[in-house]
Amino acid sequence: MEHLLHILNASIINIILVVVVVVLHNEVLVRLSGLLGRMRQSHHFRLIVGVLGVLATHTLQVWIFATAYYVMLRTEGWGAITGNTSGSFWDCVYFSFTTFTTLGYGDIEALGVMRFLTGIEALTGLVLITWSASFLYVEMQRYWPSR
Repeated sequence: MEHLLHILNASIINIILVVVVVVLHNEVLVRLSGLLGRMRQSHHFRLIVGVLGVLATHTLQVWIFATAYYVMLRTEGWGAITGNTSGSFWDCVYFSFTTFTTLGYGDIEALGVMRFLTGIEALTGLVLITWSASFLYVEMQRYWPSR
């Protein structure tokens, strides 16, 4: 019964984290689109601003997931991370980057209920990175000079 409760709590936390990063992503893309439309600099500069804005947003999203890992590691019953790690916050950030980007070196591995968060982070990262790529493609089409 206790294990089922942890899975239910993990599911709720996963849903909250996904909602937070998706809403954040949408808000940033909407604001970036408006900003790029108002900028009078060259199309190259506008696209650089767009790319840097997207990269900064993804970095913040990774840090949000990393914070969840760090808190879970210090809370009883959530599992652990094993491998080449001390369990520091920086290890959680590194682990989150490799999970979010679906790179997954495999040098750090989640155990226990925490595994559910790694799966949803990888899926969320894949979707958000794809969304960013689509956004940047549309912005390039809008501002890139036609040949």
